[in-house]
Amino acid sequence: MKARRQAKILEIIKHHVIETQEELAEALGRQGIPVTQATVSRDIKELQLNKVPTGDGRYRYGVPEEVPSVSWDKRRRIFQESVLGVDFSENLIVVRSLPGTAPGVASAIDHLGWPEMIGTVAGDDTVLIIVKPKEATTEVVERIRGLMR
Repeated sequence: MKARRQAKILEIIKHHVIETQEELAEALGRQGIPVTQATVSRDIKELQLNKVPTGDGRYRYGVPEEVPSVSWDKRRRIFQESVLGVDFSENLIVVRSLPGTAPGVASAIDHLGWPEMIGTVAGDDTVLIIVKPKEATTEVVERIRGLMR
């Protein structure tokens, strides 16, 4: 059932402009798949859907490959304008940022492609980075600080 529902979600967003979770739940319902907003929210996360611009000032759900890539210069600018500080303990790095900017900072970090970083978690003004192996943490911290300069 879950696989069928998620396949239907991908089909719907491919052929229709879906701006909200509620719209997606309604579209699924019309296809004979009743769902709650919470289920739609989980599916969006599992499918790694993102909001992409429609070209007319609106945003719709899209699959990750539809998301425009962010240039190296833009990533560096995100760090310079948003990141306030970096600290670490063992294999965990905490990046403090301006309120509301942590998701963008985390996305920039995720797209750096550094193999030592196995994941990020973003709040409102804090990003947690998990590093493996632990010995690589100080090097990753220094590279992040370099992006802030």
